Amino acid sequence: MSYLERLNDKQKEAVLCTEGPLLVLAGAGSGKTSMMTCRIAYLIDELGVSPYNILAVTFTNKAAGEMRERVDKILAGLDNPRTSDNLLIATFHSACLRILRVHADLLGYGKDFVVYDTSDQKTVAKGIIKDMNLDIKRYTPQYLLSVIGDCKEKCLDPEGYLRVNGENFRSKVVYEVYKAYENILRKNNAMDFDDLLLNVVRLFEREPEVLGKYQRRFRYIMVDEYQDTNTIQYKFVKYLAEGYGNICVVGDDDQCIYEWRGADIRNILDFEKDFRDAKVIKLEQNYRSCSNILKAAHSVIKKNRGRKDKELWTTREDGDKLVYHLSQDERDEVRYVAEQISKLKNEDSKEGRPLGYSDFAVLYRTNAQSRAFEEGFRLRGIPCKVVGNLGFYDRKEIKDVMCYLRLVQNPKDDVSLERIINEPKRGIGEKTMEKLKALAEVRGESLLETLSDREVTAGLSAKAEAAINELADLINGYHTEIENMTVAEIYDGLLARSGYLPALQAANTVEAESRIENILELRSAIDQFQKEQPAGTLMEFLEGKALASDSDKLPDGNEEEDEKEKVLLMTLHTAKGLEFPVVFMPGMEEGLFPGFRAMDRPEGLEEERRLCYVGITRAKEKLFLTGAKGRTLYGKWTSCSESSFIREIDPILLERDTPVEPKKSVYRDGYAEKPSGSPFRGGSSYAAKSAGSVASGIMSQNRSASAPIALSAGDRVAHAKFGEGTVTEVSPDGKTGVIIFDSEGRKKMALGIAPIKKI
Repeated sequence: MSYLERLNDKQKEAVLCTEGPLLVLAGAGSGKTSMMTCRIAYLIDELGVSPYNILAVTFTNKAAGEMRERVDKILAGLDNPRTSDNLLIATFHSACLRILRVHADLLGYGKDFVVYDTSDQKTVAKGIIKDMNLDIKRYTPQYLLSVIGDCKEKCLDPEGYLRVNGENFRSKVVYEVYKAYENILRKNNAMDFDDLLLNVVRLFEREPEVLGKYQRRFRYIMVDEYQDTNTIQYKFVKYLAEGYGNICVVGDDDQCIYEWRGADIRNILDFEKDFRDAKVIKLEQNYRSCSNILKAAHSVIKKNRGRKDKELWTTREDGDKLVYHLSQDERDEVRYVAEQISKLKNEDSKEGRPLGYSDFAVLYRTNAQSRAFEEGFRLRGIPCKVVGNLGFYDRKEIKDVMCYLRLVQNPKDDVSLERIINEPKRGIGEKTMEKLKALAEVRGESLLETLSDREVTAGLSAKAEAAINELADLINGYHTEIENMTVAEIYDGLLARSGYLPALQAANTVEAESRIENILELRSAIDQFQKEQPAGTLMEFLEGKALASDSDKLPDGNEEEDEKEKVLLMTLHTAKGLEFPVVFMPGMEEGLFPGFRAMDRPEGLEEERRLCYVGITRAKEKLFLTGAKGRTLYGKWTSCSESSFIREIDPILLERDTPVEPKKSVYRDGYAEKPSGSPFRGGSSYAAKSAGSVASGIMSQNRSASAPIALSAGDRVAHAKFGEGTVTEVSPDGKTGVIIFDSEGRKKMALGIAPIKKI
């Protein structure tokens, strides 16, 4: 058994413990995959267990594939080579799908049932919303599907949902939608992804013989990343394990960072209660990081109350201390990180080779933070790549709002209009669009000019007519005001009055929230542009972004190699499972990390602390933590205070390269306090100026209807920026007027958009 010789004592103990329930607490970088693959090989090789009787479940197809590949490699290298045929290593969904293909008829489905993806689900939800005459802004498909998905993860049918949430108006609507959704799926012999797990659990509960069959088959069960399991996954595993009791779960409660996605940390914390005779083995030897990094990670995570006691250690040297740098603002923060990368690049790593760009990673709390690094690195010639997400300016919502801005600058931009004409939905179908484009071509006009003709839009449905007339007036109005308003004023007005921001707010989903953060972060870029160019125009802003994007895509003759040699930018959630010689964690400030939403409940703060632990343990050799005295985020300047996580790190392990005044932590024993003067009592805190409150502020400032104010020649008016003046002309449709201001002279204005009051 040469494959066991590569394991340490604790790993080997876990491999040899094959009978009964086993909890393996595998810390970051502790070699859990090696242990799991060797354990499967040991069952087959030494104990003679048939691969048919082994089940290993994990969360991704990639992880399942890698695990099988490593098992096959071990078995093929034996003196008496073995095969893994009939060994089931699969994701939860894949394993359940196999079971349902055999037994779906017992639940009233045909065995040829189809599985609806996200797009199919949205189609069904939209149909229900239409049939029930619901307000799609209040009951969006995304919101309704997220509630239904959450119910299925918790094993709640429609009646169960109503029982838990009470019979108020909103819950009754969701209940009816949930029932209709289930009926449509049944009628179409279809299941969604959540059904795959839920229906197997229902099958086990209703058909004891079927459950017994699979309990007898899967005599040995292994579950990877057990801390990330939700209620329905927990039930699936527990039902199977009640047969022989030989269940081995592997995970790390300190790395449970997906509770917002349904993961229930209690599954791993309560394993010994669920399986009374369970054995616990801790894999605490780390093969990844230097000792100082591990000690720092422990000094943070030990503040959590809801965790198993363990501490990572390593035989590697202490290594460098962690470095904390306090910057003036986000641009200074980017400058500092860029300087450190340039300084360290080509230095020898602990692995005895020069550091390349791909050895550096910047891990941030929110997607919106990537913009400053993308732009800052580009200006300094540092190649970078956003991992797990699109580059900031490639994201759908950013492309959408940039098209709105381009259309205001150039109303003849048909490409931009086609992109945003149904963003948000305005009831213009593809066939209607083709007819409108053909009409515009015959008339020799831009698409917007054609849509601005009331005789043309009168041929549309009443809803589409009203929406298109409002859009045309909006774009034409802001185009008229382009010289009278700042880029920020135009941007805020478009977000609110186009319906784009309200639609995202109404969606009420995690995805929509992230998109709101991104479009408000573009507001930060606009503020930065206006700070650098106080008289800068919308055209200059758009040109600057277009040139920057184009230059990023220019080939340099060595694209393939370049793709490998890039600094990686990603969120802390995306970084889980990865490792890098040098890691930067920017934005270490109260309200940003930990995020202000974590202050609502102790459990939220503990998950943020676990996320910090994950970030720290990604670093192998060097870790830089950075914060700012103030930053522009989501379009608002905010004074910042140092993250409590910085103060939780043992000072002996931390080198501060900038002096900082000591401040009282807002946490005591790991839980939030709210002392007088704390950053959570309004003022300039992130909590007071979160993405949500900034979005609400934009909406409240732009609530006035776009209907033009009724004016006549000779009227006296007051403008918020230009002061008092006299109206000299008003267009026949009343949408535009010419005003001679007492101090600013003659200006043409859009009467439905310009901030004018009649005196």
